[in-house]
Amino acid sequence: MNPKLKLLLASRKFWALIVGLVLILIKAFRPDFPLTEDQLVPLVALLVTFILGVAIEDAGHSINSGQS
Repeated sequence: MNPKLKLLLASRKFWALIVGLVLILIKAFRPDFPLTEDQLVPLVALLVTFILGVAIEDAGHSINSGQS
């Protein structure tokens, strides 16, 4: 397997993105999905916050390990 693909599939950010994208697409194509937009927006905001937090954490690890 391609090493870049392997890293992507192991990424927490990638899977958080997929979950958010799937929820948005389901709601777009299935309006009767049992989540209202008022419930979906904070959930997606939480996923975005998680992704940004992991990105900052990853950046901190690369700085501490001497990588740029």
